[in-house]
Amino acid sequence: MMTMIKHADIIIIGGGVVGCSIAYNLAKAGAGQVVVLERGYLASGATGRCGAGVRMQWGTETNCLLARESVKILENLPAMLEIEDDIEFKQGGYLLLAYTSKMVEQFKKNLQLQASLAIPACWVSPEQAKEIVPYLNIQGLLGATFCPKDGHANPFKVTSLYAKAAARLGVKFYTYTEVTGLTVKAGKVSTVHTDKGDIATNTVINAAGGYAKTIGRMAGIELPIFPERHEILVTEPVAPLQIPMVMSFYHNLYCQQTPHGSFIMGIGHPDEPESFNTQASWRFLTEMAERITTILPPLAKLNVIRQWAGLYDMCPDRTPILGEDSNVQGFYTAAGFSGHGFMIAPMVGKLIAQTIMGLPTDIPINAFSADRFVRGQLYVEPSVV
Repeated sequence: MMTMIKHADIIIIGGGVVGCSIAYNLAKAGAGQVVVLERGYLASGATGRCGAGVRMQWGTETNCLLARESVKILENLPAMLEIEDDIEFKQGGYLLLAYTSKMVEQFKKNLQLQASLAIPACWVSPEQAKEIVPYLNIQGLLGATFCPKDGHANPFKVTSLYAKAAARLGVKFYTYTEVTGLTVKAGKVSTVHTDKGDIATNTVINAAGGYAKTIGRMAGIELPIFPERHEILVTEPVAPLQIPMVMSFYHNLYCQQTPHGSFIMGIGHPDEPESFNTQASWRFLTEMAERITTILPPLAKLNVIRQWAGLYDMCPDRTPILGEDSNVQGFYTAAGFSGHGFMIAPMVGKLIAQTIMGLPTDIPINAFSADRFVRGQLYVEPSVV
């Protein structure tokens, strides 16, 4: 077993795609000794349990920019990291369905914003939506938006590539290592305590996903982030039937066919009390079957292979918290992604690294500060499943 080092310049708590992206970008920028602490294996939390979708169709400028820039990175990630591997990034598009006049209004507003940011999304009629997904049931459908550059990538592969590239640059990864506490002295981070030993540091990055609030409390910080259980199933692989991801906020679901041929689909449970529950349920199977066969009837014939649950790290405005805490020097947060951490992790990694290194950020990061909740200046994202 690797011996725990006693000091690090920067410690990242959380070995998911966000933590690994930050680690790589910090190491590339010459940040010194970077350490990643993960209580399980890499991508064992939300990253490895996510639906793996990547979309630029958002309703706030902040999320659109994070997603747009992340897509550019994902399109060239193996080459950028100088690792020969396939992250299985397939850009088959996202079809977002509108069933109410309020949704139509919001989607068209979103399209104006997306067009201003050079995101190639467009409005399609119910008939055009059926051309994109021929077996789509368009009863009650008022229209949809479609972006051909949206798609799907393999979260394990993306995380692995970032981790390999980071390790090559000297980042140390300690898996199966749980953070048990933080020491803050005179308003500054000084030590991270783990079940394998203590590490002195003056910079900590909280990339702990659904457990971000727990880590924040260790530093005396109350983050408005909470875990929310979401469930997913995967079916047997079949011949190609569906190219884009189909998403319905009305039915609170998403469904796509992977390059392997299996269908992945999921829904959330926003009605459940806050907990770290990641148990799968029969209720989900029933609800998922009822909802998806209403929209995509032929999928009723598919056999389910397995199901699982994971945690969204929810923020009240569905926009992440990024940056340094205003009260504890050296404590940074990169969490609160509300279900879209995987798809924006490439850009988040760059922004956090640029911020810590005192470099100009590619896009303004101040909008993501936790202080926005104190000011009451929220950036409410309307397009979340």
